[in-house]
Amino acid sequence: MKKFLFYFVQWTWGLPVNLVGLIIFLICKALGRKSEKFGYAYITYLPWNQGGLSMGLFIFMKGDHPNKIWTYNTRIHEYGHTWQCLLLGVFYYPVIAIPSAVWCNFFEGYRRKNNVSYYVFYPEKWANAWGQKFSKMKMKLPEPAKERSLEA
Repeated sequence: MKKFLFYFVQWTWGLPVNLVGLIIFLICKALGRKSEKFGYAYITYLPWNQGGLSMGLFIFMKGDHPNKIWTYNTRIHEYGHTWQCLLLGVFYYPVIAIPSAVWCNFFEGYRRKNNVSYYVFYPEKWANAWGQKFSKMKMKLPEPAKERSLEA
């Protein structure tokens, strides 16, 4: 029943986010990209230089990152965004996705200069907490300067 309710809410309340995610997921599958189930979500691994992107039930992330701890943490973190979408539904974009994209793409220099963790900003901190709670896995966070590093 819990699983049914999860998917029901995602496909009703979270329809706009999940619909976009499904379209991207289907395109990636048609292109032969590797996917796997992670909890109630689906992760698709892509050959890009980005971190992760969560679109409701669908998570997209770099597939061949040499830092296995980064991959481990990113799966958990993005899964937390999946649960945020469950709660926020149609408000996911303005409350989580847009602030998160701005923080990720426009404040990297600030974070590096001031040795500030990516995960201090509310959408990211919250995603970590919920990702760990609902995956029942503990993240292994490095120092801020090494969060996106190839070394651990």
